[in-house]
Amino acid sequence: MGIQEIIESKKQWRAHMARVKALPPDHRIVYKEIQRYFFKVGPADASLLPGLLDFLEEGAAAGRGAVELVGNDVAAFCDDLVRDSRTDA
Repeated sequence: MGIQEIIESKKQWRAHMARVKALPPDHRIVYKEIQRYFFKVGPADASLLPGLLDFLEEGAAAGRGAVELVGNDVAAFCDDLVRDSRTDA
């Protein structure tokens, strides 16, 4: 990976995290819990995070709470998301 690719990757990550910070507090907490789960045992490439962020943003825009979107058991929600993905664990 060249320096330009590293710089572009960091720009994309910072833009992604800016979107996370713009989420309502309950959605942001759920996102960060799922992110933490993914970094520990989730998909090896973390490619689900942008889609997850889209999902939470759309839910927030529709007025749906984070628990309504993912349920009471965040780990079970994560397990369902990564069921068919290669994981680090």
